[in-house]
Amino acid sequence: MAIQQFPLTLTARRMLAPSVAHLGFERSDGQPMAFVPGQFIQVHFQYADGTPTKRSYSLATIPADDGATRSVEIAVSYVPGGAATALFEGLEIGDTVHASGPFGRFCLMPQDANRRYLLIGTGTGVTPYRAMLPQLARQMDERGIEVVLLSGARSPAELLYGDEFRAFAEAHPGFRFVPCFSRELPAPGSPHHHPDVRHGYVQQFLDEFAPRADGDIAYLCGNPNMVDASFEALKARGLGVAQIRREKYVSSK
Repeated sequence: MAIQQFPLTLTARRMLAPSVAHLGFERSDGQPMAFVPGQFIQVHFQYADGTPTKRSYSLATIPADDGATRSVEIAVSYVPGGAATALFEGLEIGDTVHASGPFGRFCLMPQDANRRYLLIGTGTGVTPYRAMLPQLARQMDERGIEVVLLSGARSPAELLYGDEFRAFAEAHPGFRFVPCFSRELPAPGSPHHHPDVRHGYVQQFLDEFAPRADGDIAYLCGNPNMVDASFEALKARGLGVAQIRREKYVSSK
């Protein structure tokens, strides 16, 4: 898929968590945004001294059936004092930024013949899994696969796209959504309180799902420490390196 440069116009903003915004853009040039779920774009801007820089953001966009859309959705973590944070917080609806992409290979592969996907993410690392939902639904229908999504957050207030993943799990019996809260559990009776909630870090619960080298492919996305710990745990269960697909998110100012 060809790398392009294009302008994006901000069309929507909502807060997913106290320090994470979901931003919706449209390509200002009227061209479609063709991408494969799991890929990312780069947003180009300048530091205060005029030095050019860029930041990478996984696409949260749920694509159209033909894989193309003018809509571009990303989740942005706001970092105190961050240059990108200042850029995005200062954007008004209708303002434009410049971007390039799509990049990356953190995608479901057409040749996959596995029986289950293990999707593990922390923070904004669950963003590519949102974009993958239609693909996963098709594969569950066509190949009969199962999917487990372990989503890590410190508290229910910081769980990203939790309502969407829970609704998808309720509509698709082959999909299991397991939120893992490292600090604060949901209150009884709250929307996030259900039997699949776990207290701890995502990597602590991998063994519960008995990863198998003969049937699983795992995706790891988010905090580098989580990615490294989960990678080692999955290798110890016999999964080969080719069965463990990784993408680390590193915050920068």
